[in-house]
Amino acid sequence: MNGKLIFFIILMCFFSAGVTAQTNKIQTVVIDAGHGGKDSGAVGKKSKEKDIVLAVAKKTGNYIKKKYPDVKVVYTRDKDVFVELIERARIANRNNADVFISIHCNSVANSPKTGGAETFIMGEHRNSANLAVAKRENASILYESNAEENYGGFDPNSTEAYIAFSFIQSEYKQRSLELAELIQNELVTKAKRGNRGVQQAGFMVLYKTAMPSVLVELGFISNPAEEQYMMSADGQDYLASAIYRAFCTYKTNYESNSVEMQQEVVEQPETQTPTKKNPVVDKNKGVVYKVQFASKSRKVDNAQSVYKNLKDVDFYEHNGMFKYTAGCFATKEEADRYQKEVTALGYTDAFVVKFEDGVRK
Repeated sequence: MNGKLIFFIILMCFFSAGVTAQTNKIQTVVIDAGHGGKDSGAVGKKSKEKDIVLAVAKKTGNYIKKKYPDVKVVYTRDKDVFVELIERARIANRNNADVFISIHCNSVANSPKTGGAETFIMGEHRNSANLAVAKRENASILYESNAEENYGGFDPNSTEAYIAFSFIQSEYKQRSLELAELIQNELVTKAKRGNRGVQQAGFMVLYKTAMPSVLVELGFISNPAEEQYMMSADGQDYLASAIYRAFCTYKTNYESNSVEMQQEVVEQPETQTPTKKNPVVDKNKGVVYKVQFASKSRKVDNAQSVYKNLKDVDFYEHNGMFKYTAGCFATKEEADRYQKEVTALGYTDAFVVKFEDGVRK
């Protein structure tokens, strides 16, 4: 590993320390229209990525403002100007954003039939296609005059540089994943886009944000049919409303979970005599507590085997999503203790949920 890469890893670790405090309400959302100005992004036969994503970003923000007047909507750009990747993240961090949504169009050379939408969270790329998408979006760095200073010598075209991302664990990975799955589901079911799934890759703009963050690829501008759809007013309305609906669901889920957890903490007795052995609990009778650790758009086959490091893995359905839980306890104190174990295993956004007679409360 060369010196520049080592320096880059150290720089990334430094940036990861700047985590903003999250409240129990979604108060601010930052919507990032990718590229802009001298950076056109991907170019189709009739359009440019920077123009399509700006239109969709502004429509998404307008939908949110109309539904939630108390939510602050911030755009990283609201016109055709160039904004550095690092500045986009800084805008989100300065505004103490609760959610960051970056909007883009995909492209692939010499493959006009390739199509579909996909939603990314920050992570290590799992295949060459994801790496290619990250390289293309990170190439915006090449338009920046002070990239060496801002990114510690990171070369967006160097495969070796992405090794650094294997050292990174996102503070908000689980919540980012939940938002990404909601967006992807809406793009597929409501906007009728081809489903390329939820993916992980090393996007610089996501890494530097200190809140749940996703990057949405609306479709392929290199596909003539998808380009025409994304250029049209109706297509942009469908795409924007899909992101908006996913945001609404995420907001509702997040706030209901947060309020419930706060109420349960208040209701918890000041002192409670611990038992030496947890009693056998019937998950379908009375009040029980579990630890929710994952949210999926599709049911996981053989979940207990997949999550074999967790005990009593179960799931429930909510708003078209499969929510996975571990453990089943008679008291919240026991569930709180197990939540710490689950978090230590890497499920950093795990939280305690309450059930009554088998129904989530």
